Amino acid sequence: MFIKFPLDQKAEMLRSIREYISREYDKEIGDLAAENHLEFIMNEIGPYIFNKAIQDAKTVVEDRVMMVDEDLTSLERPIKK
Repeated sequence: MFIKFPLDQKAEMLRSIREYISREYDKEIGDLAAENHLEFIMNEIGPYIFNKAIQDAKTVVEDRVMMVDEDLTSLERPIKK
């Protein structure tokens, strides 16, 4: 996935990865290793998360469109024949 994050956000993600590795594996890693982990997550796992977010957004939009359609339909007036 090609996503570009602002430098401050990327730095925070790298810090988070380093903290996780330290806490869970009692091992210190540097910036390069943290960047490799981040790249792996974004390329291999990111698409699953992205696609789920798109599906969820689609469901929300469809639900809202149905609500609007129902609201508008309720405003229709009978036509005399």
